Parts: sequence; C-alpha cells; structure tokens
Amino acid sequence: MTQAQRFREMYEECYPRVLAYATSLVGRQVGEDITSETFTVAWRRVRDIPRPALPWLLGVARNLVRELRRKDSHQYALAAEEARRIGRSGGADSGDVAADVTDREAALQALASLSDADRELLTLLAWHGLTAKQAARVMGCATATLTVRLHRARRRLERALQTASVPSPPAPDARAAHLDDHKGALT
Repeated sequence: MTQAQRFREMYEECYPRVLAYATSLVGRQVGEDITSETFTVAWRRVRDIPRPALPWLLGVARNLVRELRRKDSHQYALAAEEARRIGRSGGADSGDVAADVTDREAALQALASLSDADRELLTLLAWHGLTAKQAARVMGCATATLTVRLHRARRRLERALQTASVPSPPAPDARAAHLDDHKGALT
C-alpha cells in the first residue's frame, strides 16, 4: 500500500470522528480548522502513524487545540460557548419528550459543572467511543492513570447529576389537585 493510499484510507475512516472530537472542544468552525490541520500533520508524518490511527490523530487534534488556547484564549471561549449551544439544541427521539429534555438538561448542566479535563475525559469515552487505552494515548498518560482519573471523573459527574438544578414538572397528582382547585373557583 502506498503512502497516499494509506492516508486516503485513514482519512475516510477517521475524519468524522476527528471532526466530532475537535468540534466538541472548540465548536464547529474552529473544529473544522483543527481537523484540517490534524490531517495536514498526518500527511507529513504518514509513515510515523501507528495503527489504529484514531488515537494518534486525536492526540494531534488535542495538541492543536491546546496550542490554539494558548494563543488566543478569548477566541476559544467564544467557540466553546458555541459548542455548548449546539450541544443543547439537539432533539429527543424517545417517547416522553419532556422527561428526555429534563434528563438531557440535567446531564448537560452536570457535565458543564465539571472541569475541562473531566469533561474531555468523559466525552472521549462516552461520545467518541475510545477505549481507555486509546483515550490514555490522546490524554498523554498511562492507561492506569487514565483509569483512576476516569473513576474520579465519573464520581464527580454522579455528584453533579444529583445536584443539577433542573426544575422537574409537577407530579400528575399535584397537577390534578391544582386543576380541581381551579374548577371549584370557576363554578
């Protein structure tokens, strides 16, 4: 297989996931730029890329994002807010839409309350589908270290979910009693 063929195969396989990762960190527009730069680096270093390529590519994307953050923190803050806004605008596909929206809002609030490092770690595994070993490579640490960080991040997320401040709709009995009160006032 030639270098061009290997790059094409890697690009077709990994581009959507690298884009999703970069977008989750910095928003769609900047995420596309980071993804393009990631594959530019990959093209120059195609011989050095291990198999599977995804963890290596996500590591490059992560480094590019870190470099971007160092260069222009204000621009990053705007892009991160846009990424959160996009994340909040998704729709629900299951039966009870109100419960799904409430659950999603609580999860987003809990996730947003975590540190950037915890948020990145959890999303690498949950949203980007990496294994602990692959995520460790992206994060630049040993798998054992990542496992400990993951355990702690999950505990913090659980605590944040318990304290998420999403108002829940009144219970069905409370709504019925409330309606009965109004009926009596009208008759």
